[in-house]
Amino acid sequence: MKCPSCGHLEDKVIDSRPSSDGSSIRRRRECLGCQRRFTTYENIETLPLIVIKKDLSRETFDRNKILNSIIRACDKRQVTLSQMDEAVSEIEIALQNTLQNEITSDRIGQLVMEKLKGLDEVAYIRFASVYRQFKDISAFMEELQKLLAEK
Repeated sequence: MKCPSCGHLEDKVIDSRPSSDGSSIRRRRECLGCQRRFTTYENIETLPLIVIKKDLSRETFDRNKILNSIIRACDKRQVTLSQMDEAVSEIEIALQNTLQNEITSDRIGQLVMEKLKGLDEVAYIRFASVYRQFKDISAFMEELQKLLAEK
């Protein structure tokens, strides 16, 4: 690691700690040239995810779109923002773990529905009604019947 003060290329690691969310490592280093200390962060390098939409267009994955959808579905429900953010993180990790760099929007929608079903059933039905584009009340009732049967 190049020292930010003197440019020397050799250093020693004094301390390493995981970040609070566990996604990176903070390292305190000491330059072997000038003995100055500096901090570096080590992150996992990930490939960008590409989302294939229903119209076959492609766009880069945006976790904020999923979070906003979940926030709308959970409106006036007793689901905390941290629970919603955790659900989005779990979805993002699941997508990264597929080792595919292209994923369909349909698959993302299914993962969101699975997470919402565990968080709040009303939020799940709200999301499902938009995601599955219920055409009439019978399709809506059919989804409710499935949910009740699982209980």
